[in-house]
Amino acid sequence: MKHGIFEEVPWSDSITVYDKEHFTIYLQILDACADNASEEEMAKLILGIDPVLEPVRARKALRSHIDRANWMVTTGYKELFAS
Repeated sequence: MKHGIFEEVPWSDSITVYDKEHFTIYLQILDACADNASEEEMAKLILGIDPVLEPVRARKALRSHIDRANWMVTTGYKELFAS
């Protein structure tokens, strides 16, 4: 397990400690999505989960992190800039 990656991102309507600790991973995922990287590549290279050995866990963790990364850029970022 890389960087204390959870299978499911802890969800909240505000930025969490997990979000702050994994912000770089969210950015890497968004960048990889923009480059049309495969789910297998993202799971292995970014999350450190081998999609061949753990296909269900890799897919579940990746989807959860993609969802949270998208939340961060559509909603969560506002909290970063609030005074």
